Amino acid sequence: MAPSSDDDHKCGWREHALQLAARVADVEAQLATLRRTAFGKKSEKAKKLPPVPKPPPTPEAVDEKRRTRAAAREATIETEIEHTPVPDADKVCSLCGGTDFRPVGTGKSCDVIEFVGAHFRRRRMVRETLACRCGGCVVTAPAPPRWSPKTRFASSFVAYLAVSKCLGSMPFYRLESMAKCATAPIARSTMNELFHRAAAKLCRLSEPLFEVIRGDAIVLADETTLKLTTQSSKAFIWTFLGHGLTGYRFALGRGGSVATDALKDSKGVLVCDDYAGYNALFAKGHRRRAGCLAHARRKYFDAGNVPEACDALELIGFIYAVEHEAERRGVLGSAEHLELRRTFSKPAYYALLQLARRVGKLHAPKTLLGRAARYTTSNSRALRAFLDDVRIPPDNNRSENAIRIVALGRKNWLFVQSEDAGKNVAIVYSLIASCERASVNPISYLTDVLDRIDGVDDADLRELLPDRWKPPAKPARPVDFDVE
Repeated sequence: MAPSSDDDHKCGWREHALQLAARVADVEAQLATLRRTAFGKKSEKAKKLPPVPKPPPTPEAVDEKRRTRAAAREATIETEIEHTPVPDADKVCSLCGGTDFRPVGTGKSCDVIEFVGAHFRRRRMVRETLACRCGGCVVTAPAPPRWSPKTRFASSFVAYLAVSKCLGSMPFYRLESMAKCATAPIARSTMNELFHRAAAKLCRLSEPLFEVIRGDAIVLADETTLKLTTQSSKAFIWTFLGHGLTGYRFALGRGGSVATDALKDSKGVLVCDDYAGYNALFAKGHRRRAGCLAHARRKYFDAGNVPEACDALELIGFIYAVEHEAERRGVLGSAEHLELRRTFSKPAYYALLQLARRVGKLHAPKTLLGRAARYTTSNSRALRAFLDDVRIPPDNNRSENAIRIVALGRKNWLFVQSEDAGKNVAIVYSLIASCERASVNPISYLTDVLDRIDGVDDADLRELLPDRWKPPAKPARPVDFDVE
């Protein structure tokens, strides 16, 4: 008997097996969707972000940006003028053959940007010593002023350490290696002691800096962890962004007292996420909360490639497109900007809110899509604050960007060893970040302030903050250190 083929074999069991296979495939597809929705990856690094519509810049805007950068470069970069004469071989007229030439104007100029590497320099001051001929008196020239008693390292060197550690996220063991290569071996323990000695002196500027931030109507806030070796739980660094200054606060915990102590009874708006640690500040009634649309967007992105999440991302992208359009027109912060928000952003936001309410009824609250919907609905009042006040940004991204330098430092120098060390790092971060916002060279600023701060009364410390600081008449010396 010849064996029967699969096509010839038709029975009830075969039909039943095909139905089971189809049902299994359907269940596996549904399971994959549930896994992607409820347990999808929370990192945007592994996925491609959906495009946010942004109009291309106009040629006029590009030219204006180039002119602005060139003007800033001309105003800040050290310039050395070098005159180049015409070679004698070229001083022959191609028309008449004459050699009698006269100057035309001031000449043509061209710029070449050079890099001058930082270096260490010892300045040895020999103080004159005189003795009276009677032998009863000897006088010596006074010692030069120092930023700290009995130190041979100049303030410029300490400023270099502070900027390298806090802005460049360089641990001291790397700076030790670099100094050794520069033929100036300096122990990392010495660098650490100098850094904290200078930071303790600069702590006098912390309260004046936060006093300025309290006076701003719009403040942005965020926080991140920092390892403290003397306690098992993590410590925190908080950042508060005002109109022109940035302040950092170190705290042993994440309690609401940090924001309350930093902003006290100041009035205005605080832009932050939905962390409950800010509730104690809002309970006072002096500041109201403004939400972060970027946090809401991030939760929809984490929900995966599902229709509801894609629709929410498209609506949020449209809101940001309105902000880009206001920037393109050059009307940021104006009445026209507010009108753009009310005309275009407001309908998009309420469409997003309606979508979130529908999604919240259809998905469990612990799924990623359910969490995204709940975040939008529970923070709807705070998220819409930017629609009524053009000064309020739609997100808290500037504060998150300000906290990045702490995160980079945390990955490089890893930890702080005491609460005082954490406070020292916070004040140096505050001054350097404020220097960046004020377009001030942080090394020149810290060099000058360390030399002057001891002679300034508490009432006049406001003039030493980066937004009001005036550079000394004589340029600061290059990075060096002094030896008696």
